[in-house]
Amino acid sequence: MNLVYPVITMGRGTHGGSRTNLLGNTPDDKLVTLFSNETQVTAKTPPAFLAHAKDDTLVVPANSRAFYDALRARKVPAKYLELPSGGHGLNGYQGPMWDAWQAESLAWLAEGKFVPAAGQNK
Repeated sequence: MNLVYPVITMGRGTHGGSRTNLLGNTPDDKLVTLFSNETQVTAKTPPAFLAHAKDDTLVVPANSRAFYDALRARKVPAKYLELPSGGHGLNGYQGPMWDAWQAESLAWLAEGKFVPAAGQNK
């Protein structure tokens, strides 16, 4: 899976609108845990590439880091790319940060044999 500035956790510090829209105004702790992806990782979770801009204030990078750490703890192949800038949306889906995550993502997908490597036929 390929996740770019994802909302992962439903715990404290998450994107409030996502949490409220999904779980309501006052979800109980059990529901928060159930819908927090970092608590649901198993050895069967698919490999993941995560990208997040360090300066994203809408969905903070701690979301991606938490999921990456959970994947690594369960020995699920994963890569985390934290870009120095780009905010949420990586500067409007253009520019060097956008290009960087796309290049890194494609390289990771090719390395895992999910897609052909650049210059290779199917």
